Amino acid sequence: MQTQLAPQFIDTPEGIEAARILGKCVHCGFCTATCPTYQILGDELDGPRGRIYLIKQIAEGQAPTEKTRTHLDRCLTCRNCESTCPSGVQYGNLVDIGRKWAEENTPPRPFSERLTRWALKEGLTKPALFNSAMALGRLVRPLMPAGIQRKIPETKNAFLSSATDPYARPKQTHSRKMLLLEGCVQPGMLPNINSATTRVLNALKIELISAANATCCGALRYHLNDQDGGLGNAKQNIDAWWPLVEQGVEAIVMTASGCGVMVKDYGHLLANDPVYAAKAKKISELTKDISEVLPSLQNELVSLIGSNPKPGVVYHPPCTLQHGQQIRGKVEGLLNGLGVEVKLCVDSHLCCGSAGTYSITQSALSEQLRKQKLNHLQAACEESGANVIVSGNIGCITHLQQDDTPVLHWIEIVDQFIAQKNIATA
Repeated sequence: MQTQLAPQFIDTPEGIEAARILGKCVHCGFCTATCPTYQILGDELDGPRGRIYLIKQIAEGQAPTEKTRTHLDRCLTCRNCESTCPSGVQYGNLVDIGRKWAEENTPPRPFSERLTRWALKEGLTKPALFNSAMALGRLVRPLMPAGIQRKIPETKNAFLSSATDPYARPKQTHSRKMLLLEGCVQPGMLPNINSATTRVLNALKIELISAANATCCGALRYHLNDQDGGLGNAKQNIDAWWPLVEQGVEAIVMTASGCGVMVKDYGHLLANDPVYAAKAKKISELTKDISEVLPSLQNELVSLIGSNPKPGVVYHPPCTLQHGQQIRGKVEGLLNGLGVEVKLCVDSHLCCGSAGTYSITQSALSEQLRKQKLNHLQAACEESGANVIVSGNIGCITHLQQDDTPVLHWIEIVDQFIAQKNIATA
């Protein structure tokens, strides 16, 4: 797709990148077949190909409208289209550019929208504020509508052994050390995810450490069009982690794939920053989802918990893992090797509708996708006999909560098996 950049975009990093990405698109339309919003709405402009045309029009100087902005807003940024595209179009990077251009060149959003987006950016990215709100929410949780209750999960899950304290973390030191991004909302919503990860790696003689000054990964602000704020978060993390990187930490471990895909993109996002470019590239190279860390330690895990048959699970692979990071099969392979049969549902490649703040900013579409996904996940549970659903991203986990089947992070399952083995041999 040939693009004649408008004068204001010529020789700008965004214009150059947009033209390069647009140049790869061959209009084939394969992307529409795997786009969740296109499948629901049936509108070409609510699919990747249509949105690419809209961004191309802006790049060539046509003024965007509020309708343009709406179609770009409706994109989940699930990046399923990237997995489908035979031409390697980097749609995720392109839509970020298009949203920024549309936001800058359209009238201000209605006040209610601006207020909601401001509250999301400021409330969710400040752990002290968010944790206080979450604690208060738990007190009045029974009085709230079901949709809001799902976003205020219980701190303890009945599926977990009572011997597993969600807040307990080992204090042992090991020669092997890795960094952990705590996350903004995860410690307040589901603290057992990071605690379980710490316990599992401790059992494998790896110490997980946190940097005190680390903050939100930046994805939330960046994808709400506060790109400067998102990059500010990225720089703060780089500054916080760099002394530990220089001391030789092996990896920066991500337990939320939504954070992982953002941190892995630091090198790209800061490539033109003379101060941070080299450091950002190194940070991205060190960043590993927990599903990338544990497979190389599978033999050690088997020695800890065995490979005998264990209760099966249904796995929902997050879009940010399978499409954003292009990581597939690692969770399934690891759990199968530990004796856990893993079942996928029929539309495992499609988004559940969580997509960061999408479940709030586009609640109707999000709920349609949630119901569709839960129907298929429950069918997979019934077919396989599994009584738990697992995933690898806190957004998906909280979005899919319901009364019938608990939804956990898969690392919690591994942690429970280790705890049960320790109790049995004590």
